[in-house]
Amino acid sequence: MQLVIYSHLVDEIISHCREVYPNEACGILAGKGRVVQKVYKMINIENSCVSYMMEPGEQFVVIKDIRKQGFEMAAIYHSHPYADAFPSAKDISLAFYSDSLYVVVSLIYEKPVIKAFKIRDGIVREVGILIFNHKKTK
Repeated sequence: MQLVIYSHLVDEIISHCREVYPNEACGILAGKGRVVQKVYKMINIENSCVSYMMEPGEQFVVIKDIRKQGFEMAAIYHSHPYADAFPSAKDISLAFYSDSLYVVVSLIYEKPVIKAFKIRDGIVREVGILIFNHKKTK
């Protein structure tokens, strides 16, 4: 199992993480299976540098749009402005979507580090990310 994503979408995620720095960014990655085709930047209503929570109304609208587009939720992403790209204890305890992957973007290095994880029943397993270096044509 791996997450497949185009480089321009990775750039969009990292840009979002930098925009809301020093707080955590959060969002949803949607596509077909594990192939990401759209990034939904979400509002972190906690305004925190150590945790996030998506705005429920916005999340509802996004989930409806994902279904309308014929996509599935491939992953949930968030940033760690001051920590490595690994789920925190809180991230693990709040990983309610067992079918989804969780992507963590660390901003502590000059070049951001992005990693994906499967979290189920408190067990964290890293999964690969395959980044295509070209834009998908519509």
